[in-house]
Amino acid sequence: MTVSAERPTPRADCTVGADGGIVLDLDLGPGLDRYPDGEAPELLLRLCGGDGGDGTTVRLPTSPRGGRLRAVLPSTVEPAEGRWDVQVREPDAADDGAVAVEAGIRDVRLLMDRTPDTGRIAVRIPYPTGDGRLAVRCWIRAPHAEAGPVTFDRDGMTVEGALYGTSLGDGARVEARLAGAPDRTCSVPATGTEGAFSFTLPLDRLATGPVTGKQLWTLWLVPGTAGGKGPGGKSAEGVRISRILDDVWDRRNSFVYPGRSAGEGARATPCYSGDNDLCVRIEPAPAPAR
Repeated sequence: MTVSAERPTPRADCTVGADGGIVLDLDLGPGLDRYPDGEAPELLLRLCGGDGGDGTTVRLPTSPRGGRLRAVLPSTVEPAEGRWDVQVREPDAADDGAVAVEAGIRDVRLLMDRTPDTGRIAVRIPYPTGDGRLAVRCWIRAPHAEAGPVTFDRDGMTVEGALYGTSLGDGARVEARLAGAPDRTCSVPATGTEGAFSFTLPLDRLATGPVTGKQLWTLWLVPGTAGGKGPGGKSAEGVRISRILDDVWDRRNSFVYPGRSAGEGARATPCYSGDNDLCVRIEPAPAPAR
């Protein structure tokens, strides 16, 4: 990854603070004195898949710091939920001329075991892409249901978690919803004290009828009347159950659960999506060995 024969690829180390802000120290190689006073490269965060319109680019000024350039993404700036590429733009270049930044050292220790004291959750995790570029994964959730331990017994899977920005009331439940089939849902009661929730989902209830292909069931917490905001005590909309309050930007390959029988001919496997949303995958059970 090089920009030219004369200039190495920009590289950035980053440190996440206790408030969620990110400090990025950018190495452009020797020669920072080549920039006139008042002119310096600009760091860009660009939303992957964005159309270039409003809200798809975040601009961060840089300033010299110990032979490198420093930019800060403050906690008060909340990029939209998604994946953001980090690029650097020279003072005389257009946005389309910005180049990718290589991921350096990432200090993300302060993201571990976060317990926010607000109902609005804003998370930013810097990470290296598959080809070594620096990117930032952002979530904004209000309210938010944070998945915790997932355990198993003969009755199914039990999930415990923390709840932010709402509370459980009458009729609180968890809904498993089959992706692509809005009329297929499975509901189980949700219980818990203030700021917490738990539920047990019998996995065989997701495999009704023959299972001929892979199915993905997403999990939503419906708080009930205590968390509702509609007239007449109407229940709030479902809150996606996810796990985002640590330093893992993609849990698909790091949180792997064993598959279990979900009835005759079906196998159920809890899993996380690429967006760190908790799901259950249902697929045909392997044929028994002969």
